[in-house]
Amino acid sequence: MSASADNDIVKLLLKNQLDFLRLESAEEAISRAGEHDAVLLLADSYPATRVLLSEKSFERIKKKKLKVYLEFPANLPGMELPPETKRIKLERGVINTSKISGLDSLDLLGVNDHQFIPSQAAESPLIVLGKVAGYDKADYGLQDVEAFPLLFKHQGMLISTTKLSDAITSRFGPAASWSRVWEYILRNLLSADAITLRHWPQEVRPSYSKEQALPANAYERSILKGSDWFYKARLFIHPEWQELFEKRTSKNGIEVVHPPVGPAQPVGDGSLGILEGHASFIQADGSQPYRWWLRADCQAEVAYSLSAAAHMLERDEYKETAKNLLHHLYKESNLRAGERNDPQSPSYGLIGWATTDPDAYYGDDNARALLATIGASANLGTSDWDAYILDGILGNFRTAGTNGFRGPWFRDAAMQKTDWQTLGNREIVNVHPHYESWLWACYLWLYDKTGYAPLLQKAKDAIAITMNRHPDWKWTNGIQQEYARMLLPLAWLVRVEDSPTHRQWLALVADKLLEDLQESGAIREKLGKEGLGRYGRIASNEEYGSKEAPLISEYGDPVTDLLYTLNFASFALNEAAAATNNPSYRAASNRITDFLVRIQVSSPVHEDLDGAWFRAFDYERWDYWASNADSGWGPWGTLTGWTQSWIINSLILTKEKQNFWDNTNARYKGNDQFRQMAKEKINAMLKEGQPVGKQ
Repeated sequence: MSASADNDIVKLLLKNQLDFLRLESAEEAISRAGEHDAVLLLADSYPATRVLLSEKSFERIKKKKLKVYLEFPANLPGMELPPETKRIKLERGVINTSKISGLDSLDLLGVNDHQFIPSQAAESPLIVLGKVAGYDKADYGLQDVEAFPLLFKHQGMLISTTKLSDAITSRFGPAASWSRVWEYILRNLLSADAITLRHWPQEVRPSYSKEQALPANAYERSILKGSDWFYKARLFIHPEWQELFEKRTSKNGIEVVHPPVGPAQPVGDGSLGILEGHASFIQADGSQPYRWWLRADCQAEVAYSLSAAAHMLERDEYKETAKNLLHHLYKESNLRAGERNDPQSPSYGLIGWATTDPDAYYGDDNARALLATIGASANLGTSDWDAYILDGILGNFRTAGTNGFRGPWFRDAAMQKTDWQTLGNREIVNVHPHYESWLWACYLWLYDKTGYAPLLQKAKDAIAITMNRHPDWKWTNGIQQEYARMLLPLAWLVRVEDSPTHRQWLALVADKLLEDLQESGAIREKLGKEGLGRYGRIASNEEYGSKEAPLISEYGDPVTDLLYTLNFASFALNEAAAATNNPSYRAASNRITDFLVRIQVSSPVHEDLDGAWFRAFDYERWDYWASNADSGWGPWGTLTGWTQSWIINSLILTKEKQNFWDNTNARYKGNDQFRQMAKEKINAMLKEGQPVGKQ
């Protein structure tokens, strides 16, 4: 073979104890080869230089009857190759044969960020490259796709139009499928059926196997790695590169994908905020770009998780970072400034979506930011943010309609044309738990601390309407996330008003969600009723990668979602177990958190990924794999808020045998100062003029 010593395939063959002779030059490898030998000609100068062979070398291949694998060639006898290359973006490999053991026609392969030769000349290619929809298979075939040969046979040689010999470094997936492709290549060259690659190294892999017994300190290690990840990944903005952040961020949250700062750059302390996380795009060297966007929910959620980890791990620097994040969110940024901080404004108390788009108000994002601020304040033992907590809950409450629904979001410009009373008198019904339900949890939490009855009534009304409409719920990327989000307000409704009906509602939702709880602890994703989904199944090859989308193609695809479902389910099931003492909720919660510890990213190569959780995990392959149709938010995305923070909090609460409700009660229940502030805020913001009810 011609290859450098650090080529993936060189290391792979050594790992699997397969003998070979390595030479630096393709011409020399062909010259040294004996008759009928197998020869691998690998593109070590990729992408700068394609493998160029002389006419004499091709004659030697033919004369010696060599069995050759040649990748990224500059020339081939009898075939004209275009001189230009194209870059792979959303295209994936599609199996086009039944000859590769373990794979079948239309099976999909991930080929990340590579230059390829856009030749159409090959006949009956073994693998083609095209932008196709599907989870494991190309759902709609290849008929309407511009497909290019990726691996094909030509004059007895196996030809690849890109570099496949860096499949490990470039994190091609799924790992098991690429192992089979390389087994096929080697078996084909050696005319041997017995070659099995027992070792396929992964530079980004789960922390533990499915069967491995977790060590006694597994939770502590996972929490520490998950918390340190924020720092190791250099996600906290530092003054030395704040100007770079301002250049790279944008209003729409789309044009924000850029490389991370270099390892020599300093890490911030939270006083300038934290970036969103990684985009779901794997580059040729196995790294991933960041999303240079500063959103409100992430600031508070990271503060909550770090404040909780600070207690458990005795890390004072976590506390300081948490305080700085909250100070930046509420005091320094524009996220609570302007109309949001004007008591005469209908948007008073609301929290902006992101610093580049502060005038958008998602109720769901506000709810998570507020709950996280409550949790962080309790952990830090501070009242600094109590006024903002009250403003936020009451600001959302008073602009919810008579039935307790707000709709997915508001724009400030529209709100300024009306008043909060008009918004509060709307008869809107929006049975969509992902967007609505955690605000109801906020109302129930504040009712418990103040006794202000309208908070309870509005939450109960909305919950009752939602439960009476089941199973005809709207869904976002899947129905499981709607069940996962609905659990929290139902658990807390039992806390404030324990009744058979409320327990039945909780049991119904929990049982529906846990129907798909796997032995491993994953929850299998599922689409909801047709016609009710906001981001339904991708409908065509053309649509793939063009909008938000589910991770699956159909029910049964073995993937679990850590951005929308499992992260929130683990947290809420812990609250449900504490509210009801139901052992089945506790068992499910423990199984999920064990699973989360197992699948946390471990990477000795990519420090900025080590300790993270990706959005998607294929629990049968035990690999990070799913449909990457969700533009920018596919299987390899990370999120400092939604995913990372709520998982860390779930692990801490499980490990410490605690729950959010009781932890925050220790700080807020019976707190006369908070209660008096709440009374004043209620009278000022709701203009009721009535005292807060008794506990």
